[in-house]
Amino acid sequence: MACAKYLSDAGHEPIVYEARDVLGGKVSAWQDSDGDWIETGLHIFFGAYPNMMNLFEELDIEDRLQWKEHQMTFAMQELPGQFTSFKFPPNVPAPFNMAAAILTNTEMLSLEEKIRMVPGLLPMLLEGQSFIDAQDELSVSEFMKKYGMPDRINEEIFIAMGKALDFTDPNKLSMSVILTAMNRFINEADGSQTAFLDGNQPDRLCKPMVDHITARGGQVLTGKPISSIEVNPDDNTVQCLKLADGSTVEADMYVSAMPVDIIKRLVPKSWSSIPYFGQLSELEGIPVINLQIWFDKKLTSVDGLCFSRSPLLSVYADMSTCCEEYASETSSMLELVFAPATEAVGADRNWIAASDEEIIDATLLELQRLFPTEIGPNASNGGAQVTKSTVVRVPRSVYATTPGRNKFRPSQESPISNFVMAGDFAIQKFLGSMEGAVLSGKLAAEIICDKATERSTNGVREIHSSIRKGEEKNPIGVRGNFPIAFGGGQQGTGPNPDHP
Repeated sequence: MACAKYLSDAGHEPIVYEARDVLGGKVSAWQDSDGDWIETGLHIFFGAYPNMMNLFEELDIEDRLQWKEHQMTFAMQELPGQFTSFKFPPNVPAPFNMAAAILTNTEMLSLEEKIRMVPGLLPMLLEGQSFIDAQDELSVSEFMKKYGMPDRINEEIFIAMGKALDFTDPNKLSMSVILTAMNRFINEADGSQTAFLDGNQPDRLCKPMVDHITARGGQVLTGKPISSIEVNPDDNTVQCLKLADGSTVEADMYVSAMPVDIIKRLVPKSWSSIPYFGQLSELEGIPVINLQIWFDKKLTSVDGLCFSRSPLLSVYADMSTCCEEYASETSSMLELVFAPATEAVGADRNWIAASDEEIIDATLLELQRLFPTEIGPNASNGGAQVTKSTVVRVPRSVYATTPGRNKFRPSQESPISNFVMAGDFAIQKFLGSMEGAVLSGKLAAEIICDKATERSTNGVREIHSSIRKGEEKNPIGVRGNFPIAFGGGQQGTGPNPDHP
């Protein structure tokens, strides 16, 4: 929708075809029979998201962001129930505010450990993006070993960051991910400050985008999955899109904003041998699980994002404290990211295949450590009791940023003259994130506008030498008509969920 928004701003008439009956992709949400909003993920907005911030301003909805105190809060592993924060002093410019936040926190890293971080991070400050890109081949663990960083930095900081940024353990994560985030946080005074949307994503974010697009002559259609991309045999351009209902769509230009795992299944046979599309085989989405747990009592919680530093959980927030629409003074609703979710990304088992009950039970054991006086057998009067819980599995979320993936990310411009690639996996510096998705959509719109006015474009990104012209393959196609089939999040398993 970001691409459609910017195309409509430029005077074009975009039509969005959304496969599901709910908008938002990886930020989608839906209401259950109780009227509660069930979310695909715990989505946080950072000050270092300039394109997202511009989008909110352009839609005149900046007041829907609830900015929190500028700090990063971590659970203390060795002190159950206690937390520590890196507090960024106000009115102090970057990078001095981050330096102050790190140096004034004495509970997680010693002064010696902080000093030993400098040799690996200083080149990032001096050389910028070129240094970051050059580290893409190294895992976090390999980078630390190369620069002599002590293991405790990994245990105290990088494990939590890796699981928050890409749902992966550091030994399987490219160091470029950590460096990209730290570079934005260090160079922008408010870069690491976080905000929560003040309510559900469909009403508070997606609807303003739809209204903006339709007011300028565009359309946003839901429940319109694509079954195939038909091509012209003479020049390989897109002839039309064939929808699952049998209808066809013809346009001047075509943009794919599908997840990488889905577009790979729809690449036409005559395109499949082209290296631009062949490189997509090197990218795949990463599994993650989002949980929401309602309690009958109000927990002692932080008004903001918390890094759990749990082997099973990534980050969490008490949405009854952090989000205006979900606010409650008498009960809590925790939203938690369960990651890593499979053995391939560092979990002890395939949690995606586990039952909802197993996942919630394992999570509650972890919450007993985070809230020992409020949840579990040591809490007075039995502690807070679960009144409801939901499990949303996303077997293929944002693309997995394992070492060496960056060189296979495609440019938005493709070798097919009327086909453009959007999605956060397409090349842009913000990796797989809401910011990355918005920027990629904006870049895709710019290509279409440039072609429409016969301006020059940057061309197709050079393909890595390891990708050769291959044999043509028939597209697998998208099988099924349920959220996971389209790369979305889903409650329960099987092809018939009771939600859009």
